[in-house]
Amino acid sequence: MNSGHRFSAPTLHAFVEAVFRQMGSHEQEARLVADHLIAANLAGHDSHGVGMIPSYIRSFSQGHLQINRHASVIKDAGAILTLDGNRAFGQVAAHEAMAQGIARAREHGIAAVALHNSHHIGRIGYWAEQCAAAGFVSIHFVNVVGTRMVAPFPGRDGRFGTNPFCAVFPRKNDFPLLLDYATSAIAFGKTRVAWHKGVPVPPGCLIDASGEPTTDPAAMQEPPLGALLTFAAHKGYALAAMCEILGGALSGGETTHQETLQESADAIINGMTTVILNPELFGAPECDRQTAAFAEWVKASPHAEEAPILLPGEWEVNTRRERQQQGIPLDAGSWQAICDAARQIGMPEAELQSFCHRLAG
Repeated sequence: MNSGHRFSAPTLHAFVEAVFRQMGSHEQEARLVADHLIAANLAGHDSHGVGMIPSYIRSFSQGHLQINRHASVIKDAGAILTLDGNRAFGQVAAHEAMAQGIARAREHGIAAVALHNSHHIGRIGYWAEQCAAAGFVSIHFVNVVGTRMVAPFPGRDGRFGTNPFCAVFPRKNDFPLLLDYATSAIAFGKTRVAWHKGVPVPPGCLIDASGEPTTDPAAMQEPPLGALLTFAAHKGYALAAMCEILGGALSGGETTHQETLQESADAIINGMTTVILNPELFGAPECDRQTAAFAEWVKASPHAEEAPILLPGEWEVNTRRERQQQGIPLDAGSWQAICDAARQIGMPEAELQSFCHRLAG
């Protein structure tokens, strides 16, 4: 399959479900993982989409990812919940954490949910969208335990993970305003995508193993490994450090230091602390009008026709619409890695080829 092929989202979803059922996941788990990965691709964040399948399968084979597990409540203080993810699929543990947090926010008007020891929880915007769909504001701080991917400003080697920050604001008659990004200049998964495509990453994103600037994504994919840089120099580093503490230590989990370093790059263990708010309880009758007025005001700034001004989350909305109509693009290298991983867990060749034929159609 060539790099320009686009895959039907429903067929690709069925394929992802089949892969994880083959690995041993129960039906609901396989569906939740497929829902999340496909949603990431549809939103344009291929770094967190189906390209994660080989990493998840390696993590499972190495004993890090634990299938068919769930988040368990460690402490219940009413509006505050602390949960252990039990190294379950993050797509399961975070879904359960957000569902419980939303229920508490309905009851109390505000909730704080701390989730630790979860396997990779993926695209954080997905969990913010879960909160927004219920009508709630949410703020998320996330760390990646024991991963030396990102250099502190102005350090020359990796000392912590990509540590995402996310916030969402729901709107009654329009898409939610969504801020969701890694505190690194680019997400680690984007180096994987670039590596498979054989293209460079933008300048200012990476240093090599010697601490020198590079645009070669192999610096994050082939030893000796380099490191990602934080976005906005010291500002991104400071936010990453706060995500490490608020997402890791405050959640009841671990932070990254010598004693917590992971032995494998596929052991992606996340902590996330989430605050969920009911905006209607703030007693701000002009909130919706003021939000709409601001959105209209900023979009009216003079700009080139080919470079429209977008609100936070609008790029994802536009990309989702386009990919739902035209399909999800996947480069040849990523697809080959996914097929190889499916074979490693015993997916019959006839079934794999059947999906390949359907996806190509």
